[in-house]
Amino acid sequence: MPALGVEAPVVPISTEDGALTPPSDPQQVGWWSGGARPGASQGAAVVTGHTVHTGGGAFDDLETLAPGDRVRVRSGGDELAYRVGSVEVLSRDELARRRVDVFGRAGAPRLVLVTCEDWDGTAYQSNVVVTAQPVD
Repeated sequence: MPALGVEAPVVPISTEDGALTPPSDPQQVGWWSGGARPGASQGAAVVTGHTVHTGGGAFDDLETLAPGDRVRVRSGGDELAYRVGSVEVLSRDELARRRVDVFGRAGAPRLVLVTCEDWDGTAYQSNVVVTAQPVD
């Protein structure tokens, strides 16, 4: 994410008890292997990373991305470019209600970046969801 100065390795992850858990290393991000691959012709390629309330997480500043910002994904020798379309902060309940739209394997191709938000001193209360479309 050039706008944030973030460059992080991406590792495949799966769901655990229905939830996506980012890699334990806060400087890595996880691609949900149950969803679309980046560059697929349809569906959401979902990438999640940690926000660390004391700093040091790859997605600490994800909520500061803005529509129009670019995101690049490298896979092998290819680089895929995306343009941010929306940045939303959703409560956990709202994200659960919208899960099919956000994480769906059908529909237009898109990159979805997700992290936690709104630290209350003991837990995060919501999620940042960034949706980006492929750039031709």
